[in-house]
Amino acid sequence: MRDATAAESPDFEVVDSTLMKRVFYIFAALALLSVAISVGGKWLGRSIAMAGYSDDTMVRQIVMGNNLISVPANFIRFDQARRDGIASRLDLYLRYPEMDGYSAAARDDFNHTTTRKIIFLSFEPRMMSRDMSGRFAPIYSALIEKPGTPGPGGTTVYAFSEKSGYLNEVLAVAERPGKDPFVARCLSG
Repeated sequence: MRDATAAESPDFEVVDSTLMKRVFYIFAALALLSVAISVGGKWLGRSIAMAGYSDDTMVRQIVMGNNLISVPANFIRFDQARRDGIASRLDLYLRYPEMDGYSAAARDDFNHTTTRKIIFLSFEPRMMSRDMSGRFAPIYSALIEKPGTPGPGGTTVYAFSEKSGYLNEVLAVAERPGKDPFVARCLSG
């Protein structure tokens, strides 16, 4: 009869649950870590994958001195400069000859996996009364070695003389009918 009674009212032994609590906490911690990695990956993943580039084409209004420069965000080289407002300097990069900024389609060009097609532009407030074109005749023409060599887009590329102070730079000049010539100082190579 004792066996029948035992079957009807089973006695349960209390097991120390410290081990089970530890296992539960470990699984809970792993689950939270997994969620954090997933959320963090979605939040940071795009910025990591973009490697500092932006495909945002929103036009930014940058004020530099008395000038307002309107430029798409994907032309702006540095992330901290991709905002509207006052700036002391603006650095851009774009593909040549397409003259467009970073995009998924242009990724290879910006990562230099194809031919080098990226040009870099820097804008700073004017420190002189003359712009680059106005400086050609009075300043640059005395500092270049003539004759120049034909360059891309109808330009003539001149090397600077050693005494000029423009080491590793060349001067690209393109004549414009009825206007001062187009002039750009460029890094050589």
